[in-house]
Amino acid sequence: MRVLLAEDDDGVAGALTEALYDNGHTPARVKRGEDVLARHRQADLLLLDLGLPDLDGLEVLRKLRAVSPLPVVVLTARGDERSVVRGLRLGADDYLVKPVRLAELLARIEAVTRRAAPAAPAARTVRVADVEVDLDARRVTVGGAEVRLTTKEFEVLAALAARAGTAVSRQQLMDEVWGDAFLAVSRSLDVHLTQVRAKLGRPEVLTTIRGFGYRFGD
Repeated sequence: MRVLLAEDDDGVAGALTEALYDNGHTPARVKRGEDVLARHRQADLLLLDLGLPDLDGLEVLRKLRAVSPLPVVVLTARGDERSVVRGLRLGADDYLVKPVRLAELLARIEAVTRRAAPAAPAARTVRVADVEVDLDARRVTVGGAEVRLTTKEFEVLAALAARAGTAVSRQQLMDEVWGDAFLAVSRSLDVHLTQVRAKLGRPEVLTTIRGFGYRFGD
C-alpha cells in the first residue's frame, strides 16, 4: 500500500518510513501540508501529523476532505479531547497519540484500509437522456452521433458522469482534472464547462448548483 507520511520531524519520519517499508508498504514522506494537498492522489492512505510548519494538520484534513475520501490516520502529540474530537469530526478515520507502539499503528492502518475497501466497480458507460459517456473508451455520443471533446473537456464531463445524479463541488472537479483544488485558476473550469454544454447541445443535462458546483443528470 502507498502510504503518504506527513511528518516534519526527521527522526520520527525516518523510523516510521523504515517500519512501513519493512512491513510491505511503500512510504513517501512530506513535511508540509501543502505537499499533502498536492500529492494525496498518489497515496492509498495518509498518516498525518498535526504539527506541520505551514498549515495546521486539522486545516489540511478539512481541505483534503473537501475533495477526497482518502483514508487518514492522524498520528500526533496532541492528545487533548478537543483535538481528538475535532480530528474525527473533520473526517479522520482514526486518531493516535504519540508515542504509539508500532504493532498498534500497523494494526490500525490495516483496519482503516479494510473499512475503506472499494465497493464493486460502477458502470463505465453512463447515459443521461440521449447523452452517453463511455468512460473507458473516452467516447461521447448525443443521439447516437459522436461528439468530439478536447482532453480536458472530456475529463471534466467524465468526472461528473462518474457521479451521475450527484452534486460535485468545484473543488472536487479542480482537484481531479487539474490536480490542485486550491491553487489552480477556477476560471478554467467555467470555460471548459461552457464548451462542453455547447458541444453536447443539451444544456439541461448539466446543472449548475449555485455556490457549490455541478451535477450531470437528475
